[in-house]
Amino acid sequence: MIPRFTLPQMADLFCDETRFETYVRVEILASEAQARLGVVPAEAVEDMRRAPVPLPARIAELQKDRDHETLSFLAAFCENMPAESARWVHLGMTSYDLVDTAAGHLLGRAADLLTDAAKRLRRVLVERAVEQWDAPMAGRTHGVHAEPTTFGHKLAGFAFAVDRSLTRLAAARAEAAVGTVSGSVGTYALIDPYVEEYVCRELGLGVEPCPTQVVARDRHAQLLQAVAVLGACVEQIALEMRLLQRTEVREVEEGRSAGYQGSSAMPHKHNPTGSELLCGLARLLRGYADAALENVALWHERDLAHQPVEKVIIPDAFAVAHFQVTGMADLIEGLTVHTGRMRAHIDQTDGLVYSSSVLARLLSEGVEREHAYRSVQAAAKHTLATGEHFGDALARGGIDLGALKPEDFLAHHHVIRARLERLRARTD
Repeated sequence: MIPRFTLPQMADLFCDETRFETYVRVEILASEAQARLGVVPAEAVEDMRRAPVPLPARIAELQKDRDHETLSFLAAFCENMPAESARWVHLGMTSYDLVDTAAGHLLGRAADLLTDAAKRLRRVLVERAVEQWDAPMAGRTHGVHAEPTTFGHKLAGFAFAVDRSLTRLAAARAEAAVGTVSGSVGTYALIDPYVEEYVCRELGLGVEPCPTQVVARDRHAQLLQAVAVLGACVEQIALEMRLLQRTEVREVEEGRSAGYQGSSAMPHKHNPTGSELLCGLARLLRGYADAALENVALWHERDLAHQPVEKVIIPDAFAVAHFQVTGMADLIEGLTVHTGRMRAHIDQTDGLVYSSSVLARLLSEGVEREHAYRSVQAAAKHTLATGEHFGDALARGGIDLGALKPEDFLAHHHVIRARLERLRARTD
C-alpha cells in the first residue's frame, strides 16, 4: 500500500495483523461447525479460542523454510495450543478455503469503508448544490460559453453521479463478499457443506455456489470495476474544479491553509493541486481494474498467477479510492465560490449567451428556421469581431434582444431542484 495515499482506517484493515486475525476467526468458526457435527472435540475448539493470533514476524520466520504462507500461519497458530487440539485445526480444509473466505470478509469491510466515504461526498455535494442553487454561471460546451446555468445545478449533477456509483458499489460488494469452505477442488470430499454454511453466515458472507477451490475472480473484477467507476466520477468533479480555477476563469478556489505555498519560484501562485492529485489517482484505479480482469481466467480448478496481483491491486485500489473520495469531500466542503465572477463571465460575452433565446423567439413568430438561424448567427459573428453588444447587432437587423437575464433560462429549474431534494431526503 502507498502510505502517501492511504488513510489510517484502510491501512489498519489491510495490515497483516488484521488479515491473520481474520484467518484465526475463520479457523475457529470452521472448527465450531465441525464440533456441532460431532467431528471435532469441544475442548479442542476452546483451546483454539484461547490461542493468541500469531505474530506476522513469527509467520515470516516459519515461512523461510516452508515457502508457504498458509502452512506457516497454521504452524504458528498451532504451536500455542496443546498438540492434541492442534491436530483438529484446518480439518478437511484447503488453503484457499481459509484465504478466500477471509478475503471475502475483508473485501466487504473495505467496501463498507469506501461506501461511508462516498456517502459523505454525496451529502457534501447535495448540501453545497442547495447552497449554490441560484448562483448563475455560464454553462460551457466544448469549453465555450453556451447558455446560463447555476453552480448548484453543476454540483447536483455530480451528486447524482456519486449516488449511482454507490448503487454499483453495493451490488458489487454483494457479489464479492462471499466465501467457500469446500476442500481441495471444491467438491466437499473431506468436509461437510454445513461447515461452509456456518462459517459464511457468521461472517456475513454469501457462499460460492459452485466452488472450484477458489472464489471466482470475476467477483473481484466486478468490485474493482465499480471502484474505478467511482474514481472516474470523482475525476470528473476534480477536472471541473481544475478548469474553473484557471486564472482567466477563477470562479472557484480550493481551500488552503494560512501557510500555503504554491510555487518554489512564483509566490503568487495558487495552483489547483488538490484537484490535479485526485484526477491522477483515477488513472491508478483504472489500472487496478484492468489487472483484476486479467485475474479472472485461471488454469483448471485454480492456479496461483492471480495471487501476487491481488496482493497489490486490492489493498491499493481500496486505499487509493478511499483517499480520493475523502479528499474530494474535503475539497468541496472547503471550496470558495466566486459568484460575482460567475455572473461577470455571463456578461463578458456581450449578450451572446442569449442567442438561443432569440432564435427560439423568431421561430415562434413564424420565421423560417434557416433564415432565423443565419440572422442570429450573423449578429453573433459581428459581436465577436467588433465587440459591439449582441443586442445592438441584432437591432441593426431588426431583431429585438429584449431585457434578457440569466434567470430567464431557469424557468423549469424547479424540476431538477425537486429531484435534488428527493436525493437530499435519502441522504439524511
